[in-house]
Amino acid sequence: MKSWLFLDRIIHPVKTVIFPSYCRLCSRLLEKKGEKVICSDCLELIEIHKGAVCPVCGRFYYHNYNSEFPCQDCLNDLPPFTRHRSLGAYAGRLKEIIILFKYRGYENLSRPLARLVYKYLAEDGLFSGVDFILPVPLYRKREKARGFNQAELLARELSRLCSIPTLPGVLVKVKNTPAQVSLEASDREVNLKGAFSVRKKEKIENRTLLLVDDVFTTGSTVKECALALKRAGAREVRAVTLARA
Repeated sequence: MKSWLFLDRIIHPVKTVIFPSYCRLCSRLLEKKGEKVICSDCLELIEIHKGAVCPVCGRFYYHNYNSEFPCQDCLNDLPPFTRHRSLGAYAGRLKEIIILFKYRGYENLSRPLARLVYKYLAEDGLFSGVDFILPVPLYRKREKARGFNQAELLARELSRLCSIPTLPGVLVKVKNTPAQVSLEASDREVNLKGAFSVRKKEKIENRTLLLVDDVFTTGSTVKECALALKRAGAREVRAVTLARA
């Protein structure tokens, strides 16, 4: 093992010179060990929300609002999930990195993004007591066209970090609905009605589950997934996303 590490320290700088790679955001040479697609400097520029949030939906509070109380939306209509958290706002470097990950095919960005999620959100107790991690599914044809499901990649990496198993294929999308981003907020919830189904319900009965997705906008996707899981017998559903739009 020691000889391999020594050899790696020699080979890495040689590879950097012969096969140079540059950050897709700032164009800096990726010369530090472990850097792929984007540099560590750009990762550090991500603005993590460290202030108070709604204890239920995770809405960011910016004006010293008492975080012991749910936001008005949750008071008016309590969601089927008990807790949702995001790293930060869908803006700046975080937005740029998510676009690279989701739409430009840089699948290996799932690793640094998952590390950030676990680093900043695990201390909130989000992962405590969770039995399984479930990715928000894509419709089969859409996943085939994209080549991957970004939520599933994140779920796998989070599973590796926190040693909580995933349950891929249990929550499935059964309707090929229009993309949520193309719809007004008022139409998003209607668009997803009945879009998700649960297979092998016995696997989630009386279990605490953590849903994983990339962006939380109105929350319609997470709500509909959580509702399907609760109806199938889940004890509790929590959720985590990279960003909140």
